[in-house]
Amino acid sequence: MMSRVEATKSTRDSDVIRRLPIGAETQADGSTHFRVWAPRPSDVSLVLYEGTDVGRELPLDREGDGYRSLRVGDVAHGIRYRYRLDGALFADPASRFQPDGPFGPSQVVDPAQYLWSDATWRGRELRGQIAYELHVGTFTPAGTWRAAVERLPHLVKTGVTLVEVMPVSEFPGRFGCGYDGVFPYAPTRLY
Repeated sequence: MMSRVEATKSTRDSDVIRRLPIGAETQADGSTHFRVWAPRPSDVSLVLYEGTDVGRELPLDREGDGYRSLRVGDVAHGIRYRYRLDGALFADPASRFQPDGPFGPSQVVDPAQYLWSDATWRGRELRGQIAYELHVGTFTPAGTWRAAVERLPHLVKTGVTLVEVMPVSEFPGRFGCGYDGVFPYAPTRLY
């Protein structure tokens, strides 16, 4: 099943399927296609990690319009990486997970590994709902998804029928207000 964004072919590799224009995307054959928009740097490479150590560094190909990309055959879900731009290391701005926070390496995530169980849910009619804006980090002393789920019956008892979760993207520091995220596609590691 395709995401809401139409799948596109990479301009450099005709059998690469991309759902998003940038980031690390796992492919059906077990490889991963990396793509970043970096129009100004002269040297752009992919730095792969083996545990906490740098393993390999591979130059990215120029595609045009400032994009750089590379398909790597033996890189899959869970591998950590960064981009080196003219000597400086950066996390992927389209990262889906930052296990060590915003200043550490990004991690390849294969979204197909998550099996959705809500295919029959059709949503709620907005009329008549009582909404509660929930900040996962401050809703419970533990500040985690699991702790928040355990407290949902308390909201139901107060009459809440709809929960709006505050933005959950990765942010610097230990506490965030919900709107200070720096990696919009990466849920924070803290929750």
